[in-house]
Amino acid sequence: MTSRNFDVVILGATGFTGKWVAKHLFDTYTPKDLKWAIAGRSPEKLAEVREFIGDSDKVIDSIIADSNDEASLQELVSQTKVVITTVGPYAHYGSLLVKVCAESGTHYVDLTGEVPWMRNMIDEHHISAEKSGAKIVHSCGFDSIPSDMGTYFIQQQANEKFGAPLKNVRFSLTKAKGGISGGTFASMINIIKEAVRDKQVRKILFNPYSLNPSPSFKGPDKPDQRAVEYSKELGKWTAPFMMAGINTRIVRRSNALMDFVYGEDFSYTETMPTGAGASGYLMAKAISSAIKSIAFMSVTALGRSVLGVFLPSQGDGPKVDPDNPGFYLLQFNGETAKGESLVATVYGDADPGYGSTSKMLAEAGVCLAKDELATSGGFWTPASALGDSLLSRLQSNAGLEFKIKD
Repeated sequence: MTSRNFDVVILGATGFTGKWVAKHLFDTYTPKDLKWAIAGRSPEKLAEVREFIGDSDKVIDSIIADSNDEASLQELVSQTKVVITTVGPYAHYGSLLVKVCAESGTHYVDLTGEVPWMRNMIDEHHISAEKSGAKIVHSCGFDSIPSDMGTYFIQQQANEKFGAPLKNVRFSLTKAKGGISGGTFASMINIIKEAVRDKQVRKILFNPYSLNPSPSFKGPDKPDQRAVEYSKELGKWTAPFMMAGINTRIVRRSNALMDFVYGEDFSYTETMPTGAGASGYLMAKAISSAIKSIAFMSVTALGRSVLGVFLPSQGDGPKVDPDNPGFYLLQFNGETAKGESLVATVYGDADPGYGSTSKMLAEAGVCLAKDELATSGGFWTPASALGDSLLSRLQSNAGLEFKIKD
């Protein structure tokens, strides 16, 4: 590692989210603090990225690499301690890079939410990563850092206050303003397509513990919320949260990788409150119906073509307004086995779909490159691999606030 030219290389820097990851690094770190580069297939588009981030002096190096060309990926990973990749859907474009990183000892972070693909990568390359020392950390964007690190934070606070972890933690997305990138939709649609034709993929998607080191683990959690429900705790109607199928499995995997520090009977769920009364119910019903409609239409080529008219295409994203960058507010409610309760909030100061995601992904990569971490090679989650170091960086550099609610 000490002989490598760069601390971090961003592969997919020419894409929508990749540009914002590059901008965050350029705005946050001096060349003396961090040696990093951008990578992609097109020299012309890499030059556009340099212009986008304001690198008029061409301080940041660029590397030509293709996700489908193993030789170019080998050359790329040999030059850096960490690869940050935004090239998705990862089931189409990510497998070769994971293999190369796992074999070469190069650390890796991405922002995937593709649970079946993650399961396959763990099964195929965990031993190689252990041997080489490569730390592979999936889901370092809005999926699933706020969920994973929010749970990590509230459990820390519970242990300090009560001397015991919370047996149950419930996440709710209370407020948010922002959009979703085309890459996120492309990944979601690809998962649905795979599930239709592959029974094993369906099995992984329906197993609440499918990302645990042992997916046969039996715990208290059931399938994620699928319909409208009323929460007495929140005093509001709730809808299914679209990202729960990813986040819940990451949090449960973190617990297992940390030797069940939250407890083997720990339960974690996610929901989306929509309000009280009739208006809250109707909004929850509309969101639930929309999610089901997208899933149904994604099954057929005709349905996908219709969705393509309304959803951003791959490589595109929501309109960016620097004066109104969006935000999100999450709440975590939990109780110990004795019934002692705690409430925490996580606030992000930018659009969850690109602004906050790009900063979280960037900081996860820098954390792997620069911080002293106790973890060895293998497949990890944000909380289990990066822990307190990432918690500090998120608050210092990524616009996140973790608080205990009075």
